[in-house]
Amino acid sequence: MHTKMQTPWEYRYSQRTQRMKASAIRELLKVTEQPDMISFGGGFPAPDVFPVEEFKKACNYVLEHKGAEVLQYGGTDGYVPLREMILRHAINLGINVDIGNILITSGSQQALDLLGKIFINRGDRILVESPTYLGALQAWNAYGAEYITVPVDEYGMITEKLEAALRIGPKFIYVLPNFQNPTGTTLSLERRKKLIHLADRYGVPIVEDDPYGQLRYEGESMPAVELLDSQMRVQNGTYTGNVIYLSTFSKILAPGLRLAWVIAPHGVISKLALAKQGCDLHTSTFNQIVAHEVGQHGFIDRHITVIQKVYRERRNAMLDSLEEHMPEGVKWTRPHGGLFLWVTLPEQFDTTEMLPEVIQEKVAYVPGEFFHPDGSGKNTMRLNFSFCSPERINEGIARLGRAFKKKIA
Repeated sequence: MHTKMQTPWEYRYSQRTQRMKASAIRELLKVTEQPDMISFGGGFPAPDVFPVEEFKKACNYVLEHKGAEVLQYGGTDGYVPLREMILRHAINLGINVDIGNILITSGSQQALDLLGKIFINRGDRILVESPTYLGALQAWNAYGAEYITVPVDEYGMITEKLEAALRIGPKFIYVLPNFQNPTGTTLSLERRKKLIHLADRYGVPIVEDDPYGQLRYEGESMPAVELLDSQMRVQNGTYTGNVIYLSTFSKILAPGLRLAWVIAPHGVISKLALAKQGCDLHTSTFNQIVAHEVGQHGFIDRHITVIQKVYRERRNAMLDSLEEHMPEGVKWTRPHGGLFLWVTLPEQFDTTEMLPEVIQEKVAYVPGEFFHPDGSGKNTMRLNFSFCSPERINEGIARLGRAFKKKIA
């Protein structure tokens, strides 16, 4: 009788997989799918602001008028009219680029992975804020990155501590200047200028990740780091900047599209396109053409005002609820935009250890240590305010407050 031999797969994985770990957020979401659970864990936009009718009309239109094109392979760089739409937006902001500076990716997460692929050798050091975006760490860990950290405060990265970190020799600086994930803080104008000045002095490029920049609920908009840098680096009309800029349609249209873009010097875009060809050939043609159709005639600008109104109300609801329900000694950030705020508990708390008990109260958050490359910040957590209604936010924060008070008692 023939017996099929079992292949020992565990001996065949590449060394790279040893640094791959499941996203703490993705694992958490499995636990929080019960209908009575109030989750502040995921970075989910509110589904009730998705422009469903506009997408329905756009899908019907493009299938009727561009059916052969939307169902066909496309170019690696992306759908030209969509890139032209992004180009117009960049030029309106004052960034002097051309269409060759723009690449469409399958979400910003793919852009982060492609940057790791073209820049990071095993052991290369990347300078990051601490805490920083968990998805970037997850993407770059697979390529063997090591991290140099600079702490943040209410004004973003503490640039007074940046120069010492730059002397170590990082490959590039990764920064989220607007409503940072996870803290919700915004890098001040003075610190943006100092970041650019020091990066230029030490010859270290910057990766600016800006998924939330258009979601501002109060205060004055800040110029992008890329804009400030480009103003001193345009030669013969060509963008030769020291900044690679990432942004996305996930927060201003819908995350299910998996559509984002990179703005970078031509040579970087060419390398990214080569790396992308080995991943997926190109981003979904259908999604790109539909997004372009939806984005016509100023719709995105009008839709952003709707999102801002809803999220401002939810942010305020969370801030008010924290004020009402949190015990003495708990602190939190007050973001001017974005999707998140950051809570700091007294030093003796460990939010990872506490999470199973808190989940028993039918509420969830993301422990802060996962956003720190060195695993510090055990007494911190990230809360999302965009997904839940104000009523559920208030109930969820009340549950959190009860759980924390039990630990203090």
